[in-house]
Amino acid sequence: MQEYKDKQELIDEISKRAQLFIDEFSSVTEADKNKLVDDVDRTPAQMIAYQLGWLNLILDWEKQELQGNTVATPHADYKWNNLGGLYDSFYKQYENYSLQDLKSIFGETVQQIINLAESYTDAELFQSGGRKWASSTPANWPIWKWIHINTVAPFKTFRSKIRKWKKQNG
Repeated sequence: MQEYKDKQELIDEISKRAQLFIDEFSSVTEADKNKLVDDVDRTPAQMIAYQLGWLNLILDWEKQELQGNTVATPHADYKWNNLGGLYDSFYKQYENYSLQDLKSIFGETVQQIINLAESYTDAELFQSGGRKWASSTPANWPIWKWIHINTVAPFKTFRSKIRKWKKQNG
């Protein structure tokens, strides 16, 4: 897994990868946003909804913990062995949005994640135990890994998926 020398490097990478990812949707039409193609497991709209779902989970985990609540990861209604159901909930949540709205919401949500990363001290961000929600699994990851695995990593993976989708969609 990629590592970062400091908070700014993480933030810069999130910003860069988010922009590269969302720019891939510039040639996707509204009429094609829900189109599935062979060998790509999500529609363009679902790809963005997936990203929004995970970004909002991180934001919600933080909000819940700051309110003194016990955070259930990944979600109170979904366990780690039912991620398919969680993903379906993401798609359902965003299914009625236009592609332009999804792209706009994505940009706003990425900015919220960047703001969140900026709010952490280096110790909170890079050492295990920075937040209870980040220590809620046996891996006991520091916050930066949770942010990375739900931003930079899927932005790269899904960028290749949307490129493959565009190639097959003509």
